[in-house]
Amino acid sequence: MSSRLIGVGVGPGDPELVTVKGVNALRAAEVVVVPVMDTGERGRAEATVLHYVGAEKVVRVVFALNERTDRARREAAWDAAGERVAALLREHGSVAFATIGDPNVYSTFTYLAQTVGDLVPGTVVETVPGITAMQDLAARSGAVLTEGTEPLTLVPVTAGAAVLKDALNGPGTVVAYKFGRQAGEVAEALRETGRLDDAVWGSALGLPEESVRAAAELDGGPLPYLSTLIAPARREGGRGGKL
Repeated sequence: MSSRLIGVGVGPGDPELVTVKGVNALRAAEVVVVPVMDTGERGRAEATVLHYVGAEKVVRVVFALNERTDRARREAAWDAAGERVAALLREHGSVAFATIGDPNVYSTFTYLAQTVGDLVPGTVVETVPGITAMQDLAARSGAVLTEGTEPLTLVPVTAGAAVLKDALNGPGTVVAYKFGRQAGEVAEALRETGRLDDAVWGSALGLPEESVRAAAELDGGPLPYLSTLIAPARREGGRGGKL
């Protein structure tokens, strides 16, 4: 029987936002892998998983999640993690990998699945979608992501402030991920494009330290790395104006 590797999206942090299918997949797998940084602290994925499965079933695997500059070190960590998960698959046959948000949206699972597929040929790779931070922030802030014919652009600010500014100059809603370390540049881009007043940002969504605030309150200081921004589309013409 083929080995099965299942990427399970566990949402942005609130354990109540894991889907029923996601919970069932975590419980059905023989082992649940959670990614941790090499510093060892418990991440959001692990904390969420432990609401639904026992700690004895959880295996912590180190990823260089905080490594942005040393590509060799980052890829060595991916390779080591892939070897670890491949060994688990050979032993157990069914392994779930828990990832914050959705496994197909800027997730470490993408790299893991590629590596494991090479190491354990014939592995069946599946994903269970998860609620994303932009959906959660929209719900908590009241920001509407899209209406009518509006486009929606998702930008990781790690790609550079210029990419964000190009998106903000467009016609639709812009969502920015991972912008905490560049909060000052993001605030400036919002001001320059006239998108500051309606924008909102949030961090630690669903957790005790949650913060959801107007982007106009950004003072240029650093924010948590996993901060999310929504700059809604410019809307004129009343209800249904863009249908």
